[in-house]
Amino acid sequence: MTDVPVDSAAAARTSAPEGLTLAEEEELRSELAKVEEEIGTLRQVLAAKERHCGELKRKLGLTPLDGLKQNLSKSWHDVQVSNAYKKTQETLSQAGQKTSAALSNVGSVISRKLGDMRNSATFKSFEDRVGTIKSRVVGSRENSTEGLHSPSGAGDKPPQDNAPF
Repeated sequence: MTDVPVDSAAAARTSAPEGLTLAEEEELRSELAKVEEEIGTLRQVLAAKERHCGELKRKLGLTPLDGLKQNLSKSWHDVQVSNAYKKTQETLSQAGQKTSAALSNVGSVISRKLGDMRNSATFKSFEDRVGTIKSRVVGSRENSTEGLHSPSGAGDKPPQDNAPF
């Protein structure tokens, strides 16, 4: 809202509002003019105070960024001490604890099921077959060591490692 000064000449041409005498209207207009003048004076004083404040901050080396940091810090503190923040934090903490417990239970169930599966006849049969195949492969490598060392017939020289890492 902006203050609009009253044009006293135009006001004099209009009739007095209902219930007011001409003297009361003049008194109110005079008071209005004084209040508007005070408002103008206060605006000038405020502008001078703001300039002085800016000069003091500049002399102290305080930047607008410092003020912003301080305002943000205070605002964050106000948020943290608010009831809504505390309730939300408590609710999220409880949800996290419940989620952790649920995941722990799921892990226990999975671990137990894997143990049961490992002890099953099907897994034992599969494990035995893999062991048999492994022993055959490893056994055949140990029996034919000549072909593994030098497939190109380059002698007993160990192969060079040209890997980049």
